[in-house]
Amino acid sequence: MRLQPPDLHAKLNRFRDSFEQSQQVQSELDRRVFHLKTLYDVSKDLFGSVEPETILKNGLLMAMGNFGVAEGLAVLVDPATATLLQIVSMGFQEGDAALLLEKLSAVKAAGEPGKWTSAAATVLSQEGPLAGVGLVVPFEVETDCAGLLVLGKKLIEEDYSDNDRELIDTLANNLAVALKNARSFAEIKALNVELEAKNQELEKTLSDLRAALRKVEILESIKCNLSKFVPANVTRLAEMFPSGEILDARERDVTVLFLDIEGYTRLTEQIGATQVNALTERYFSVFMDAIFENNGDVVETAGDGLMVLFLTEDGRQHALDAMRAAQTIMAKTCQVNQECRLDSQPVLINIGICSGQAFVGASKFESLSGGRWTYTSHGTPINVAARLCKHAAGGAALLSKSTAERVRDLYSLVPLGRLALKNLSEEVEVFTLKESP
Repeated sequence: MRLQPPDLHAKLNRFRDSFEQSQQVQSELDRRVFHLKTLYDVSKDLFGSVEPETILKNGLLMAMGNFGVAEGLAVLVDPATATLLQIVSMGFQEGDAALLLEKLSAVKAAGEPGKWTSAAATVLSQEGPLAGVGLVVPFEVETDCAGLLVLGKKLIEEDYSDNDRELIDTLANNLAVALKNARSFAEIKALNVELEAKNQELEKTLSDLRAALRKVEILESIKCNLSKFVPANVTRLAEMFPSGEILDARERDVTVLFLDIEGYTRLTEQIGATQVNALTERYFSVFMDAIFENNGDVVETAGDGLMVLFLTEDGRQHALDAMRAAQTIMAKTCQVNQECRLDSQPVLINIGICSGQAFVGASKFESLSGGRWTYTSHGTPINVAARLCKHAAGGAALLSKSTAERVRDLYSLVPLGRLALKNLSEEVEVFTLKESP
């Protein structure tokens, strides 16, 4: 059966309507793809920098390029004072650009970005050379920063469409976000600089404080000469425990270290007592850091020697403290020997170390001149360490078996066998540090 002409006409109309709708849909899709591509390109240009001037310039160039515009102006203003913060002008004649800026500077508002931008947009839409302005788009960055994006007329002499205005509004919003990010970055950068300066100042203050405290410790410990060590320690403990209960002598697990200068009498004869005294202070002063840094306490001094107690609660720990102190003292001795360069043989420091139970505490002596605290320490470890120190020669460090058993897993030790020491009924098994190859 053949179609009648009216039916054919209706069919053609429906096809025509469908085709037109398809064209409209395609046109809308093309427009949205163009918008998305534009926004993508804008995002790369705007968010690739944190410099406000660069961001303004890139945003203006992108807007002018997308709409075929030869003149453009981008301005940032403090709305409260109408102060121009940032200006980018392209294509405008110098006189026209100056007039634009003059009129913007004259805009007054209540300091609110929205009110200022609205007033400025109205001014730029008025007479004079501003007749060449095709579109003014205000945007807000923050309460103290507003902006205007000013575009000239299109080169193709078309008016800006609603779609154009929608796109330029979106571009302006992205521009505002990029500028806000840049301002935030600048604030964070400034805060980081300020924080770094404060950290450096704090580090310097802490360093100065540590140095000052270190000097106080040393000065309070040696009191300008070794004979004042004991009163300083007793005074410190008396201040910590004014009741005296903790100061009572009691049996404790300790490691004791004795050291003395080998050939002290011979050295005194060679260079004289005055120079020996100065030399002793020089050597013993550098030993103090090694002792204090390893939790040691100088409890007795003699002309050529020191007695040092290590009293941490952990028995293995105070033995290791004594070993570290001994090693540092030996290294410091070599260093000072090189610095002093005596005509005679270099100074040798012999060391004896022993660990075990000993009575340690303080005693107070009353007299007409007043009271005085002093340490008392006695017991087998004290005697053994003293005898080992006397037995050592050539700058050696000897340690008892009780100390060796506590440190042998961290130190290479050489057994020297059993030695008979003066005034000790039994022989003592002795070890020394293995020399480095």
